[in-house]
Amino acid sequence: MARILVLYYSSYGHVRAMAEAEAEGARSVDGTHVDLRRVPETVPEDIQAKAGFVADDTPVASVTDLEAYDAIIFGTPTLFGMMAGQMKSFLDQAGGLWARNALVGKVAAVFASTGSQHGGHEATLLSTQIPLQHFGMLIAGMPYSYAGQTTAEEIVGGAPYGAGTIAGADGSRRPTEKDLDGARFQGAHVARIAVRLAGADLQEEAA
Repeated sequence: MARILVLYYSSYGHVRAMAEAEAEGARSVDGTHVDLRRVPETVPEDIQAKAGFVADDTPVASVTDLEAYDAIIFGTPTLFGMMAGQMKSFLDQAGGLWARNALVGKVAAVFASTGSQHGGHEATLLSTQIPLQHFGMLIAGMPYSYAGQTTAEEIVGGAPYGAGTIAGADGSRRPTEKDLDGARFQGAHVARIAVRLAGADLQEEAA
């Protein structure tokens, strides 16, 4: 059984919707156990209220949880062309895991929500992968076998580097079915890789 974690940060619900689709895709693959978790909020409650943050009852993860999974799919909004500070703060606390090589060989993937098509969408996907590679994780993107990412008929999020959605400058645009399909595709893609690797580990143990 491959254990998969979909871990995200979301202020206005866009990334949460994509995370739920990622988890749905991962659960569609036999031989998986999938958990959906969010990273802790760092913005004071009064500022959250003024900014209109959407309440989220998804359980909060701890850094020590990460070691228990075979694959982790990270979701973040784009803030000034980079991952959200909440996600960066969470990853910055994983030094102990890094020191023990506890995440080496685990599968990782990234998805994102961005205000505009040219507001740092691909930059966020790529730069979020950097610390994951420092942890020794194996990066899975969103291959072109998901043909939905190549459409020119509508605005579409995502790239070969990961699934995504475009929220609009005021956040009013919700993830489209094509965006959610991309997230489901990526979740299943990561799950299939994790299941294969977990099977290989079992064969090595039995040898």
